[in-house]
Amino acid sequence: MRNSYFWDFKNKFLQQVLSLLYNNFRLEFRNRSAVHGILLYLVSTVFVIYLIFAQLEEMSTWIALFWMVLIFAAINADFNSFRNESGNGFYFYYQLCHPAAIIFSKLIFNAFLLLLILALNFLLFFVLFGNPIENTSLFVLTLLLGVLSISSTLTLTAAIASKTNNNSTLTAILALPILLPSILTAIKASVLSGLGFGWEECSSYIITLALLNVLSIALSYVLFPYLWRS
Repeated sequence: MRNSYFWDFKNKFLQQVLSLLYNNFRLEFRNRSAVHGILLYLVSTVFVIYLIFAQLEEMSTWIALFWMVLIFAAINADFNSFRNESGNGFYFYYQLCHPAAIIFSKLIFNAFLLLLILALNFLLFFVLFGNPIENTSLFVLTLLLGVLSISSTLTLTAAIASKTNNNSTLTAILALPILLPSILTAIKASVLSGLGFGWEECSSYIITLALLNVLSIALSYVLFPYLWRS
C-alpha cells in the first residue's frame, strides 16, 4: 500500500514538474523581449570590452572579465523568475501544484537559461579574444558547476523576493553576498585550470562547487514550501 502511494505521488510529482517546465519555456519564449534583452546585454557588453581592450594578453584579465560579464548577465536573467507566480497567478498555482514541483521546474529552467548564456559568453570571448586557458576541459567543468550553483542560488533569492512584489533590488542585495562562496571558488578553480594545473590541484575547489550545488538545491527544496504558503 505504501509503495503504491509512493509511486502515485512520484508520477504525479514528475508530471507537475514537466508541465510547469513546459509552461515556463512557453511563456518565456512567447515574451521574446526578455530573452532578447539578456542576449543583447551580453553581446553588447562583450563587444564594448573588445573595443576597449582589443586583445587580452593576460589570462587573469580574461578570466576576470569573463566571470564579471557572466555574473551580471545571470542576475539580470533571474531577476523575475517568479513574475508569473505572483499576484493572481499565485492562487492558481497554489491550488494545482506541489511547491516542490514549482521550485524544481524553476531550478531546471533557470539552469538551462544560464547554460545558454554561458555558451554564448564563452563563444564571444573565444572568437574576439582567443582562448588563453591551458586546461580547457577542467575550465569547462568549473564553469558548469559554477553556473549551476549561481543559478540555484539566484532562483531561491528570486523566490524570496517574489514575496515583496518581485523587488529586483532585494534580489540583488540578497543574492550577491550568498553568491560570494560560489563565485570565489569558481574563479580560483578557473585561474588554476587556466595556468594548466590538473585535477589534483583543483579537486578541492571542484568538490566544493559540487557541494554548494547540492546545498543550494536542498535549501530550495526545504525552504520554498514555507515561502510558498506564507
